[in-house]
Amino acid sequence: MKQQKKHILYFIVTAFAVTMFFSCQDNYDEIQKLSYSKRFPVGEAENMFLVYTDSGKVKSTLRSPYNKDFSNQQFPFTEFPKGIILEFFDEKNNKSVVTSDYAILYNETRLVDLRGNVVLTTHDGNVLEAPQLYLDQDKEWIFTEGKFKLSDENGVLVQGTSGIDFSRDLSIIEAHEIYDSSIPIDEKDK
Repeated sequence: MKQQKKHILYFIVTAFAVTMFFSCQDNYDEIQKLSYSKRFPVGEAENMFLVYTDSGKVKSTLRSPYNKDFSNQQFPFTEFPKGIILEFFDEKNNKSVVTSDYAILYNETRLVDLRGNVVLTTHDGNVLEAPQLYLDQDKEWIFTEGKFKLSDENGVLVQGTSGIDFSRDLSIIEAHEIYDSSIPIDEKDK
C-alpha cells in the first residue's frame, strides 16, 4: 500500500511537470524585446545656439529649435528633428548659410545629413536647393545624390536629377547628370 501511494504521488508529480513543460510557450522573442534597450538620447536641448571657434576666430554657428544627443549609441550621432540654421565663415569672414527642416550629425565621421527644403546660400549670392544634402565637415565638401538646383541673382545656372559634388563655397563643381545648364560644363567633368 505504501508502495502504491509512492507510485501515485510519483505519477501525479510527473504528470504535473509534463503539463507545465508543454503548456509553456516559446516567449524567447518577447523576452528579447523586454531586454532590448531602446534608443534614448543622453540629452535634449531647446533653442540651441552653438558657436565653433578656432584660434579665437568664429568658424561656424549652429542654431536649432530642438536637439537630441545620441552619443550613447554604438555609432554616435546628434539629431535635429526640427531643422537647423548653419552659418559658416571663410578666411575673409564672409558668411554662407545652410538651412534644412531636419539634420543628423554623425559624430565619428563628422558627416552632416541635411533633409527637407535644404538651401545653401553663399556669401556671393549663389543658392543651392535640394531635398537632401550631405556636408563633410573635414573635407569641406558638400554633395547630394538626388535632385538639385544651383542659381545666382541672374537665374538658374545648373539643374540635375542624380547629384552634384562641390566645395563649400561652390567653386569646384562635379555634376553627375545635368538636364539644364546655363554655364558651360566640360565633358571631362561629367
